[in-house]
Amino acid sequence: MDVDVVNMFVLAGGTLVIPILAFFASFYMWPAAIIHVYNWYWRRRLGLQVVYSENRGYRFCYSHRGKPGPGRPTILMLHGFSANKDMWLPVAKFLPKHQHLLCIDMPGHEGTSRTDARDYSIEGQVKRIRQFVESVRLTKRPFHLVGTSMGGNVAGVYAARYPNDLCSVTLICPAGLPTESPFVERLRELEKDQELSGSLDPQGIPLIPSTPEEMDDMLKLCSFVRFKIPQQVIVGEKSRHSLHENMHLITVPTQVIWGKHDQVVDVSGSSMLKEAVSGCQVDLLDNCGHSVVMERPRKTAQLIMDFINNQHNTGSNNSKKLS
Repeated sequence: MDVDVVNMFVLAGGTLVIPILAFFASFYMWPAAIIHVYNWYWRRRLGLQVVYSENRGYRFCYSHRGKPGPGRPTILMLHGFSANKDMWLPVAKFLPKHQHLLCIDMPGHEGTSRTDARDYSIEGQVKRIRQFVESVRLTKRPFHLVGTSMGGNVAGVYAARYPNDLCSVTLICPAGLPTESPFVERLRELEKDQELSGSLDPQGIPLIPSTPEEMDDMLKLCSFVRFKIPQQVIVGEKSRHSLHENMHLITVPTQVIWGKHDQVVDVSGSSMLKEAVSGCQVDLLDNCGHSVVMERPRKTAQLIMDFINNQHNTGSNNSKKLS
């Protein structure tokens, strides 16, 4: 083979190998930067814009797209512990492009203000979300609230506290219920260690891995984690069963979506909600764990929109009967 031809293949191979090696080196050295670029790309592709809202000295960060319109309520989405607003990107991909959508960073997460532990309790987060709702004037018309895991706990308590704000609510594998799971067992172990030692080692928290082995265990539980915030969110909450204590107060149309193989919050919680909340609709997903949003984004979006549309059609039919 001609020497020039060989050199050409070597040069071409080198041209391909260098960027590939650079990518993997960047991924291992600066994984957060890669994730941010990835999320930035998908936000742009999906038409989501990041906005900051200042209210009484507190800063909220959220992404949004679309505008409110007749017959379609705004959707406000609350993420789970140690995630952020971008965890909803896979679901947003399958929601109607004209749908008015807001995805907020929960208190102490990503771009939203970090203050003291009171804001990280469920009651504290409910108050902050209400503050956000007022600051962006979502109170003008009832909106649909969606929350997953910790965000589902907050959404459920919010629905109990502020029913006039909402037209309906979707709770996805919500925390705040007295269920048993591998995750709950680990929390109990942490509490016992805390009582014996008088302090809490944050490296022992299941959602904050510090070794490859702990990362593997965490992924088996719920499949995602990115940011560390004070452990009071997970351990030290005065009432870890806040949703259970408030679910009988929920009067708005309620949808529950749950993965049948959830190892963080056991699926038996769906039965508790169905019994306590009048007319509660329960959708259980086969071959799905705690991270429903990540594992089944298309199905999640479909279930949410079907529920919203059914509620709207039911309301329209009732109005026609009254007239």
